Amino acid sequence: MKIWEHFKTITEHKCMVMKGCFSVGLYRQGILHDLSKYMPSEFLVGARYFQGTQSPNNAERMEKGYSSAWLHHKGRNKHHYEYWMDYSARLGVGIIPAKMPLRYVVEMFIDRMAASKNYNKGNYTDDMPLKYYQSGNPGKYIHDDTRKLLEKLLKMLAQKGEAYTMRYIRKKVIPQIRIEERHKL
Repeated sequence: MKIWEHFKTITEHKCMVMKGCFSVGLYRQGILHDLSKYMPSEFLVGARYFQGTQSPNNAERMEKGYSSAWLHHKGRNKHHYEYWMDYSARLGVGIIPAKMPLRYVVEMFIDRMAASKNYNKGNYTDDMPLKYYQSGNPGKYIHDDTRKLLEKLLKMLAQKGEAYTMRYIRKKVIPQIRIEERHKL
């Protein structure tokens, strides 16, 4: 088990996401991001399957055919589109993706950027989060509106860089979050 290495990796990731969330004004999300990774059901699995170049969930998945840590994680963290799966209100339709609140789409974007930085270290380029996203092909498992915004931000990052994209989020998306949350009241 690589307890210390795993602890350092998830903590570095959490700090990167926290910094990104703080920079756009999502302070609570920055503080609370990925706390479940420190729970035994996720942490011990992560330490056991730690590789340092990708998520330990992939190694657990290869061995078992599923990842218990991922199943636990996605069910507790609203910044993963997989959290937002629900049954349709229309009979016979089955499970469908629900639209994610904008604040979680922004956190998901920052999370993907931080993960790419964390696993690629000094080799990171701003197009890596987009390439990784495209390799996963979420297709029908992500709501169209959620997908459009996430892809817009990932493409913007790849083409115009992090500073430009984070400025766009602060100026264009964060005000929409405030409007979205006022309408919920």
